[in-house]
Amino acid sequence: MHSSAIFLIEFGAIILGLGLLGRFAGRFQFSPIPLYLLAGLAFGEGGLLPLGTSEEFVAIGAEIGVILLLLMLGLEYTATDLVSNLKTQYPAGLVDAALNALPGAAMALLLGWGPVAAVVLAGVTWISSSGVIAKVLGDLGRLGNRETPVILSILVLEDLSMAVYLPIITALLAGAGLAAGSATLAIALGVAGLVLIVAVRYGRHLSRFVSSDDPEKLLLVVLGLTLLVAGVAQQLQVSAAVGAFLVGIALSGEVAEGAHGLLSPLRDLFAAVFFVFFGLHTDPASIPPVLLPALALALVTAGTKIATGYWAAKRAGISAKGRWRAGGTLVARGEFSIVIAGLAVTSGIEPRLGPLATAYVLILVIIGPLTARFTEPVATRLTGRLRREPTATVAGTPPDRDLVPSPDAPVEK
Repeated sequence: MHSSAIFLIEFGAIILGLGLLGRFAGRFQFSPIPLYLLAGLAFGEGGLLPLGTSEEFVAIGAEIGVILLLLMLGLEYTATDLVSNLKTQYPAGLVDAALNALPGAAMALLLGWGPVAAVVLAGVTWISSSGVIAKVLGDLGRLGNRETPVILSILVLEDLSMAVYLPIITALLAGAGLAAGSATLAIALGVAGLVLIVAVRYGRHLSRFVSSDDPEKLLLVVLGLTLLVAGVAQQLQVSAAVGAFLVGIALSGEVAEGAHGLLSPLRDLFAAVFFVFFGLHTDPASIPPVLLPALALALVTAGTKIATGYWAAKRAGISAKGRWRAGGTLVARGEFSIVIAGLAVTSGIEPRLGPLATAYVLILVIIGPLTARFTEPVATRLTGRLRREPTATVAGTPPDRDLVPSPDAPVEK
């Protein structure tokens, strides 16, 4: 059979399969990401049906998927929003980074993978899944809750930190020395700062230049500009994803809304291809040996994310129930954890990092919606039970008043 015919059959089967998996996930209201990863495992080396001629095209589609993921993320925010979040919510961002990046780094060092893998795994455990969390908030009807702005602020800070973090790991994975790595980071920070300044002061002019009443022309201009900037960024060793993210930030208003609507189907298509591509490069037989570390890391970082959300919501004056809801909602990891791990897999620094990241994301992308739904009622029941239990007294010592509610204390609703 002709190679082009084989390619069409293979790639068509992949797209059809992803569509069916997406419909299945939508019917049961959970993220399709774990199903896409499992599909990649099935079609990769050591899987049930390894691909042949279409793998190279899937690799290119995966790169476009990462670029579109970051572009769409940038379109969600304006430069003013980012600056405002940096000023008001940076303590929560620092706590988030410390509590959730350190367990990943510690696990990599305990496994003997070295400092570069530690930086990569720190990013995998640090970044929550904006896509999964946004869907969960909508499904649970919590978009108007008081704690939701706190959750979104943490996600914004995480996303913005990608503009600094990705160039760092790109330089480390490329084996750049201290001078070259510092130069790459300086370029990335300089470009990011310049784009933010341009977006704040001249964003309307830039958006007016890109704007078009014809959806076809708007799609071509925005997509072409994004790929061009991503390619230049990649050439400068800054990261194509960062370039795409900055393009999204620079566009605002009606242009951003129009581009978001036009590019969403393309983003969904190529992002699904990206998850399949990551699975293709993970041998299913390599997952069982790292399943126990992945489970331990998932449990630890689920707890640290809950603690992060609780602390941030408490700092914002949210009630106890809202604090637990904020923490439980942040647990899910997904697309950006896989993006970070994918860079490491491509560079080949540690063969076990890809399987561990796959297992880790599979666990938390399934657990995340459950913690979002049940953390608050479970915590409320447990803390209420602790308050009702009498405490032991010693020789006339009064019981602990922190555990016994006062009759005049207000009842939280």
